[in-house]
Amino acid sequence: MAPPDNKSAKPDSPAFRQLLAVVSLIAVLTLMRLIYAHVLDLRTDEAYYWTWSKESALSFLDHPPMIAWFIRFGTAIFGDTNLGVRFAGILAMLVTQLLLADIVRRVTHDVRAVVFAVLMPEAALYYGLLMAKVSPDTAMIPFAVAILWTLVRLTESGNPRWWLAAGLFAGLALLSKFTAVMLAPAVLAFALVPDWRRRWLLSPYPWVAALIAVVVFSPVLIWNEQHDWASFRFQFVRAVATHDVSLRTVGEFIGLQFGLVGFVMLPVVLSGVTLTAWRGYRRREPVAILLSTSVLVPFLYFCWKSLTLRVGDTWPMFLWPAGFAAAAINLAVLPRENWSEWIIQSTLWWARVAVISGIAFVVGVFFYYVAAPWNLIGRTDPVGGEAGYEQVAARARDQLKRTGATWIATTDYRTYAMLRWHFGDRVPVIEINERGRFQGFRDPGMNLVKDHTGLYVAREPDNLLPLWDLTTAKRQPLERVERSWRGVVMDTYALEKLTGWTPELSPPPESPLFRWRVLAENARPLMVAAIMARTR
Repeated sequence: MAPPDNKSAKPDSPAFRQLLAVVSLIAVLTLMRLIYAHVLDLRTDEAYYWTWSKESALSFLDHPPMIAWFIRFGTAIFGDTNLGVRFAGILAMLVTQLLLADIVRRVTHDVRAVVFAVLMPEAALYYGLLMAKVSPDTAMIPFAVAILWTLVRLTESGNPRWWLAAGLFAGLALLSKFTAVMLAPAVLAFALVPDWRRRWLLSPYPWVAALIAVVVFSPVLIWNEQHDWASFRFQFVRAVATHDVSLRTVGEFIGLQFGLVGFVMLPVVLSGVTLTAWRGYRRREPVAILLSTSVLVPFLYFCWKSLTLRVGDTWPMFLWPAGFAAAAINLAVLPRENWSEWIIQSTLWWARVAVISGIAFVVGVFFYYVAAPWNLIGRTDPVGGEAGYEQVAARARDQLKRTGATWIATTDYRTYAMLRWHFGDRVPVIEINERGRFQGFRDPGMNLVKDHTGLYVAREPDNLLPLWDLTTAKRQPLERVERSWRGVVMDTYALEKLTGWTPELSPPPESPLFRWRVLAENARPLMVAAIMARTR
């Protein structure tokens, strides 16, 4: 992409001391993430994925299985603890930084650009802190960056065998989350836009790489073939769901990117990506095309979807590392292209401000959640909104003793996951509806469920769902429990005694107890009306 700068970095050189300082800073920030991962309660999705790690299923309705394997790796080392669940995500952050550093080093041979490449993720809340929140996106990120790294190695060496490594990492990325497919336009542009396109079209290596990706992804294909292609139907319904145009969801998406990438970092990265795209497509430079397209295509897609849909906070996580690499490379390339001095200096100044202010913001958020006693956001706090489930679990534990109940029923996968987390395998916890989520799961302990008294735990007003009319269960209200965080009540839960009914783990697919809620979204107004009618 640019001629190498062959400056050495001897042990007594300023460059070496700078690298040593950066490594020390990263070590401190990694320790911060470890503390954050250990101290903070699991969020509901994290507990849900932890339940997957206890199963031997090839795949799952919501996502491919990589996240379950990540969690199983961490809990094998640290047990079923907060850190155990989150540990692999912290390792994924370090692997991502190493890959970014090597990408930028190989392209620029510039120490300062490498430093920016590894510090930019630290300065973005998405990565500097939230890589400690384990999710399918967290699992996908190192594999997505590894795809880019292998193709940079391909460009550098000309060795076509790097295509095979790219195929392996593509399969692993797809085993993490389906959105990895959004990197395909970048790979295609990388192969077809430069002058080497004829070489790769006639070469067997890219085609073998695609075959390797499919083979690695095959556990998901096998599971879906066995379960009526449930994952693909589930994601397809979510992708094509139609809603009215909403400026609120657009503003929410853009605001999240500013908050989670950085109020200064986001413009710095987008400007670097834009210049990289201009440079790449004008000169047909493969790496510039690859990095810029990896950011712009998914980002523009999410912008478009945000017109009618709330884009999840973690969905764009996989695209920004390529942006960090492009922005860091841009800092090294601008002087070599003889841009005016004020543009070079202002670009460098804004990049420094983005890193310094971003790391300060990440550290501030860390201390707010780990050490501060206040709740400054109220019920909308993203962490506090999913904390305090031990209060519900403690009251449920008392009611199990009082009523003689031997199992727990829920009607929400989040409540199910948190109760599973707090009770482990000591008490069977069963979500009686959305049974399509649990295909291929092991027996939760039906010997303690069949013909035994149960305890129903539900967030209000979910306890009034008309689904209970489809059962023979008799419900007896017991008490209401408030789940609070730092003095603010986040939710109220109803606890009820259940008798006269045994849940069916595998109802027929046409049953309302089988369908996952997203497929019944059009029926939600009817459900709300039914709830309101029952409360009159």
